[in-house]
Amino acid sequence: MTNVIKITTDQTRLGWIGTGVMGASMCGHLIEKGFAMTVYNRSQSKAQPLIDRGATWADSPRAVAEQSDVIFTIVGFPHDVRQVYLCKNDGVLAGCKSGNIVVDMTTSEPSLAVEIHNVAKQQQVHSLDAPVSGGDLGARNAALSIMIGGDEDVVAALQPCFQAMGKTIVHQGAAGAGQHTKMVNQTLIATGMIGVCEALIYAHRAGLDLETVMKSVSSGAAGSWSLSNLGPRIIENNFDPGFFVEHFIKDMGIVLSESRRMGLSMPGLALGEQLYQSVKAKGYGRLGTHALTLALADMSGIDWKDR
Repeated sequence: MTNVIKITTDQTRLGWIGTGVMGASMCGHLIEKGFAMTVYNRSQSKAQPLIDRGATWADSPRAVAEQSDVIFTIVGFPHDVRQVYLCKNDGVLAGCKSGNIVVDMTTSEPSLAVEIHNVAKQQQVHSLDAPVSGGDLGARNAALSIMIGGDEDVVAALQPCFQAMGKTIVHQGAAGAGQHTKMVNQTLIATGMIGVCEALIYAHRAGLDLETVMKSVSSGAAGSWSLSNLGPRIIENNFDPGFFVEHFIKDMGIVLSESRRMGLSMPGLALGEQLYQSVKAKGYGRLGTHALTLALADMSGIDWKDR
């Protein structure tokens, strides 16, 4: 395998694929650091703010790779990851040269991360899986938790980039380990979100002032990131996505599939997945994960938005 390149703002060319809710902010932080950036997104309009800040547009993932030394991706679903990386005509790896580094920051399947790593290695290309947690707020504030799988020397070389996007940067192990760690993260969130939503619904039905309740419970043993950051949004009826319901369902599906492969029983997560399927069935798939409140409130005959 070739030596890992040294990352410098004046010489290293970066590529970015996926400029959605989180990707746009993450890419923006790297531009702010002074990196030359080439971008691609299925809808060019979503990449336009980054182009206005100096990024160069490319017409395909392959074109991004051809113009870059390090290519980051954060797209929607595993099938998108597969298409972006492994498409023989227009994929990232079709445009890579020896010594390139590819970093998938999508929450995706651990087995796919290993597959991409192995294909990349055959081309003398370094590959990392580096999913993130922290939602839109973490992305905007460069405060993400980044969970990384892959070779240690590659992770070390990319620290200037990771530090521009996150605060908690941990190498978890070999290829796929970053994705497995993200599955742990999503399992914790799924059941925790049920508690956040049900508790606020309870407080409402009991006639309590929700903001006053938050003052008491968010700083004690019941406190959590979801309660502190999404609780106020629930109270304000702001269900804009920091992370889409439909993407969360995808993540829970990956965990449940992996758990079956490992012979694990995960009834709590299975319940969470079913509840979120009801959220999507009500037409809320493109809202944030805290929109679970709307489905749970409806079960008790509460119109949360009109309370």
